[in-house]
Amino acid sequence: MKKFIIGGVPEHFNLPWYLGLRDKKFQEKDINLRWKDFPGGTGEMNQALRDKEIDMAVILTEGIVRDIIHGNQSSIVQVFVESPLLWGIHVATDSEFEEISDLKGTAAAISRYGSGSHLMAYVNAENHDWDLQNDLNFTEIKDLEGAIESLPNGEGDYFMWEKFMTKPYVDNGTFRLVGVSPTPWPSFVIVVRNEVLKENAEIVKTILEVINHITIDFKNLPSVAEMIANRYGQELEDVNEWLSLTHWSQKQLSEKTLEKVQDQLLKLGLIEDKLPTDQLLHNF
Repeated sequence: MKKFIIGGVPEHFNLPWYLGLRDKKFQEKDINLRWKDFPGGTGEMNQALRDKEIDMAVILTEGIVRDIIHGNQSSIVQVFVESPLLWGIHVATDSEFEEISDLKGTAAAISRYGSGSHLMAYVNAENHDWDLQNDLNFTEIKDLEGAIESLPNGEGDYFMWEKFMTKPYVDNGTFRLVGVSPTPWPSFVIVVRNEVLKENAEIVKTILEVINHITIDFKNLPSVAEMIANRYGQELEDVNEWLSLTHWSQKQLSEKTLEKVQDQLLKLGLIEDKLPTDQLLHNF
C-alpha cells in the first residue's frame, strides 16, 4: 500500500478529506493517505513541500503560485474550493481603529511571509489605493492562536484570516471585524510535488477521484452543518451561511484564472516574472 502525506489547514474546508480518511475511502484504493495539519497555513505548507515533509497540500491559490515561481518544485493538479476565500480584517476589541482606512500605515499581523495573510494584505492595500511601499508593515504571529494572543497585547494592529473561522473570536470579544476582503480567484487548490507526480501520477489521479466523489455531494450529506458546527466550534447559523457561499471543485485551474493570479502578483511586486502555464499546472 503506497503511503502519501497531504497537508492542509485544520478548517472546515477540509472536512471532506477527514470523512474520506475516516471511512477508509483511500484505503479501499490501496492508498495509505495520511493527513497533516498546518495551523500556520500556506507559508508553512510551502516550506513543508520544499523540505519533502509532505507529498501534497490543499493550499491557497495565490500563495502556491508565488512559491512555485520562486522555486517550489510542485504543480497544481486541481482546484479544491472554487469560491473565493472571505478574508476577515480583524482588530483587537479595544483597538482605536474603526474602519479599514484607519489601518493605512499600521502593522498587519501575518502567520509568516509568503502566507495568505501576508499576500492578501497587499491585495487589500491595492484595493484601497495605499502605497504598497510605505503603507504596509508586518508582524509575524505564526497562526490564528498567535493572533489571539498577540493582537490584544498590541503586537500587530490588524489580522486577516478566514471570516468564519475567526467568527467565534469576534463573538467572544477577542476581535472586532472591520471589513472583509474576498480573493479575486478560487481560494484553494491541490498541489503535488513534481517528484511525486513523476513517480506516482496514477495514484495521485486516484486520490483526486476519491476526494472529488466526496466533495460533489458534500453539501447533501445528512447533518453536515451540525457536524461542522460541532467539530470547528461554530454556530449553526454561521455554518449554514458558510455552506451557502462555499463551492468545491472537481476541475483544474483554468489558464485564464492562472494568468489573473500571476498578473496581480506581478502588479503588487510579489513576483518578478510570470511562468508559462505548463510550469505551474499538471494536467492528467
